[in-house]
Amino acid sequence: MVYLFTCFNTGDEQESDDKFVTARSQFSQPQGSATTSQNVDYINSGVPNLNGGSRSSPLREFKLAELNKATNSFDQSTKIGEGGFGSVHLGIIKRSEHPFDDVRVAVKRGKKGQKVQRQWQTEVDVLGKIEHQNLVKLIGYCHEEHENESDWLLVYEYMPNRSLDYHLSSTNTSLPWPTRLKIARDAAVGLTYLHEGRGPNNEIIFRDFKPSNVLLDKDWNAKLSDFGYVREGPPDGQSHVSTLVVGTNGYAAPEYVSTGRITSKIDVWSYGIFLKQLVTGQRPVVQKNTEMNPACMRWACCYVGAGKSKPVVDPRLGNEYSDSSVKKILSIADKCLVTNHKLRPTMSEVLKVVNEAIELQNQHPS
Repeated sequence: MVYLFTCFNTGDEQESDDKFVTARSQFSQPQGSATTSQNVDYINSGVPNLNGGSRSSPLREFKLAELNKATNSFDQSTKIGEGGFGSVHLGIIKRSEHPFDDVRVAVKRGKKGQKVQRQWQTEVDVLGKIEHQNLVKLIGYCHEEHENESDWLLVYEYMPNRSLDYHLSSTNTSLPWPTRLKIARDAAVGLTYLHEGRGPNNEIIFRDFKPSNVLLDKDWNAKLSDFGYVREGPPDGQSHVSTLVVGTNGYAAPEYVSTGRITSKIDVWSYGIFLKQLVTGQRPVVQKNTEMNPACMRWACCYVGAGKSKPVVDPRLGNEYSDSSVKKILSIADKCLVTNHKLRPTMSEVLKVVNEAIELQNQHPS
């Protein structure tokens, strides 16, 4: 069994944001798990079977030549990011409807390999069928075969203020506490929509929630991005889904890492880590052994629930925050991080507390 000790970095060392993928063969088959196609990971059964989507318009199919022109042939000067899927480039395309003006977009170009193909298909399926103000908008896609080469590209709305992770890890910028609270609310709204906002038996589990997958538009509105690992929730009458283990070190829920079973509560755990990071400005550090790191003992080691002491508020915030607001956020974060996933709150319950924290902050004299 893999034991994951999640603490928070208290020094200069920062944990990398690398994703992990663990084959389910490492875990015993959970007793009583179903073997229907609905209960098999997307790696075998394809993309999530989403019903009742609210997408208002079809996705646009681009030609590779269009996207080469839009990004100056994916020149390094247009590159604005890099992730597990591939590189992201700033591009300029013509709007497909009147007034047909130029619009900036983010073009994600997949690396070679089957994993990219699966993630590409999942993103097209999910964001092609649902749309929400706190989910990044997928404008279109491109897939072309050229001799022995395959191009897998996705075209999104451009988010000029980059990712939350960029701002939390930057030494040159600092997000004020009210902005962090707004981002927390927006992210909670997005997760609540995926879990609860699409009606019974239409739950979507994000599986890789973290600050680098929270993007910020020009008005600092936050939107969830990178839907390559999303998964349908448990079918009616079942308690969980058994899947391949994917995600990012430091943000994945312990029961998921150790068993491969998922419920929406794994996203709640990740959101709890996210809230701690908003308060402290520190990324989680992962200890992949059974020996506790003494440097982490004064932090909340989330997997074992040990060493619970008050986290240090990000010094970049100065005194421009309400103590009661921070305490409210930390209290709900602790509830998100209980070991027994059945005792964690739902995202709608979390959202209610985040809104209460915002009200407390609004009462704080500026």
